[in-house]
Amino acid sequence: MADTKDNCADSVQFFEGVEKLLEIWFTSSKDGQRGDLRQIPRQKWESLLKIVRCEIISFCRNEQVDAYVLSESSMFVSQRRFILKTCGTTTPLQCLEPLLKLVEEYTGWDDVENVFYSRKNYKRPELQISPHQTFEEEVALLHSLFPDGEAYCLGSPETDCWYLYTLSRDKTLQDPPEPDQTLEILMTHLDPEIMSIFTKDVCSSADEATVKSGIDKLIPDMIIDDFLFEPCGYSMNGVSKNGKYMTIHITPEPEFSYVSFESNVSETSYDEIILRVLNTFKPGKFLVTIFANKESAAANCPRDFENSDYLNRSGDWLRTNVQYYHFKSYDLTCAFYSRLHS
Repeated sequence: MADTKDNCADSVQFFEGVEKLLEIWFTSSKDGQRGDLRQIPRQKWESLLKIVRCEIISFCRNEQVDAYVLSESSMFVSQRRFILKTCGTTTPLQCLEPLLKLVEEYTGWDDVENVFYSRKNYKRPELQISPHQTFEEEVALLHSLFPDGEAYCLGSPETDCWYLYTLSRDKTLQDPPEPDQTLEILMTHLDPEIMSIFTKDVCSSADEATVKSGIDKLIPDMIIDDFLFEPCGYSMNGVSKNGKYMTIHITPEPEFSYVSFESNVSETSYDEIILRVLNTFKPGKFLVTIFANKESAAANCPRDFENSDYLNRSGDWLRTNVQYYHFKSYDLTCAFYSRLHS
């Protein structure tokens, strides 16, 4: 994505497209007290992101969420949820302590309800900066701040896997709990022709790449804030009137192509969205995760994956692994797929 690419065509400089995804839900231990993370001043966010080794390059908002396109991926700030998704050699966990102090100083929240930290395995972990070279190091830092968390590895560390750290307590102080769900699709081995759309050689603007690729049609009624990097790479945030978001990040170089899609739109089934994403980017391999709590319309979506032919309408995909976790507040499905070559 950003800062990637001095010479996209000739001497290709490696860029780690895999993102580190940090999501924190804040709450209050005092009855009736409510806060708002959007009270934190912009300059404080900018200083925080310097610790992470990235910066804000674009911004859009609506009544429910502030959405930032970053030099390395995205940040979303709503009333009590903070999402930071960064790629490359960024260091998002280094900002945790300063973030907690900012929340305490500027908002009415005084407690953490839940934490989710996740990422796919890196292509080149040795290039990462502490504490992000190994999941064990990341977990040690998270444990130091959230000692009641648990760490998980889904899939195979030798091939493809997905790491997760989340709290093991049941601290949902909102009554009733609000519906929540997240769909994430992480794709590799992508179609080179489609990836070429996200280069300045083929498209002169982000808007052109968004329309030419069909990203604008993935989820209707999203206000899109997009950015096409020089000479290649692409990021976008979308926000809807009801406060839902989607975000896409693309590292297009053939040697290490990577695309991530994420959204919290509420659906009773995600198969249509997943298939639209797959048809848009045509990956050779992908993994999909779905988090949903019991209050969500998506609460039964994990059951879709019990059918081994799910997502395989045209016979293109082999499901190589699927795992289910039942947490106190959420259910999680994580499934890995590879393309069947005729």
